[in-house]
Amino acid sequence: MALAGPGLQTAQAAAPCAGRLAKSLSFATGELRVYQNRQQVCAVTLARNPGARRPMSVSLQVRGDRAETDSGSFRRQAGPVTVPARGRCVKATGSVSGTSRSTGWILC
Repeated sequence: MALAGPGLQTAQAAAPCAGRLAKSLSFATGELRVYQNRQQVCAVTLARNPGARRPMSVSLQVRGDRAETDSGSFRRQAGPVTVPARGRCVKATGSVSGTSRSTGWILC
């Protein structure tokens, strides 16, 4: 049984991406999570308080490439978005209701 912090229990019930959790950034309205396996990197933004629809987004960019993005009005999460990134730097950004966090370049 996995234990979760307040407000994130529902979104954490099933891991949205394959691989190990490489980075997690909390912010006032949610959490950005980045997962990594041998071939790809995956990112998802989770709402701190799932329920009502609100604007959310997640983007994942391999350095030198265009960002892959999922954005819209969601109840629980934006994403997952996945990019092939073996041995390359990536940057992830997540946003919930206008508040966002970014990882900067990681996994280089």
